[in-house]
Amino acid sequence: MSTPRFRPTRALGALALAAVVAVGLAACGDDDSAPAPETPAQGDDAFPVTVGSGDGEITLDARPNAVVSLSPTATEMLFAVGAGDQVVAVDDQSTYPGEAPRTALSGFTPNVEAIVGYSPDLVIVSDDPGDLVAGLERVGVPTLVLPAAVNLDDVYGQIEQVGAATGHVGDAAEVVSRMQGEIDEVVAGLPERPEPLRYYHELDPTFFSITDDTFVGSVYSMLGLESIATGGDGYPQLSAEYVVTADPDLIFLADAKCCGVDAAAVAERPGWGETAAVREGHVHPLDDDVASRWGPRVADLVRQVGDVVAQIPVTAPTR
Repeated sequence: MSTPRFRPTRALGALALAAVVAVGLAACGDDDSAPAPETPAQGDDAFPVTVGSGDGEITLDARPNAVVSLSPTATEMLFAVGAGDQVVAVDDQSTYPGEAPRTALSGFTPNVEAIVGYSPDLVIVSDDPGDLVAGLERVGVPTLVLPAAVNLDDVYGQIEQVGAATGHVGDAAEVVSRMQGEIDEVVAGLPERPEPLRYYHELDPTFFSITDDTFVGSVYSMLGLESIATGGDGYPQLSAEYVVTADPDLIFLADAKCCGVDAAAVAERPGWGETAAVREGHVHPLDDDVASRWGPRVADLVRQVGDVVAQIPVTAPTR
């Protein structure tokens, strides 16, 4: 599936970056020889604003003060850019941050009447199940659609969109800048390898995994890793025998929280103790939520995986 491009967001992102630059220049001294870049408006002064949404766009005439998020990733973005006090309700899967006003609302089977009960002036979703967007439009509620990211540029763009839609353009730029700095630092600190390390990423105990063509797969690729999984529209179900035969250097468990899988449990599986990952102690539990969302905590995932990769000697054989 192709990823929609967000042209309005790119422009807003450039303005937001100017805000960060302006702050940095002001802190460097009192040199009046060059004018500071214009700081983009935030808060009520930023509206009306047009923001990319899915394959289209929406226009918000005023700053939304009753936001409903039906996407756990969007919820994290809202709080990261400083719009948490504008959020009145989030869906039942939005587990982070803890102060998010979690409700019984579902992002998978949304109910327009239940959503409207919170009197929202903006709803954010990751897709459009049951023509939700049209249903909310009929009652005058704008919907911002932020589909699953394919790469980090999509993540940065969506954070900028959330910032623009809520009146936090500069705040969103700071979040993006901080993420980019942290991720670049991790990548720059990794050693060069003649061949990529091979990994198995476990989504659940039935051996569903990811390929390099997924968003999380792209994060692993950036860190010099290569998935043992192929096909399956990016999320194939492997067999235990396939994993053992593929003999991955690393195993990452994205089912530790949901299903209680840990390194000991993996080692007890028939044949798995002979894999390089188990022999060398490279079975690593991940936070299920961080490993499945494309929000600001992607930087945490990069740091965790990067730390693991950096510990493996370049010259020492892993198999």
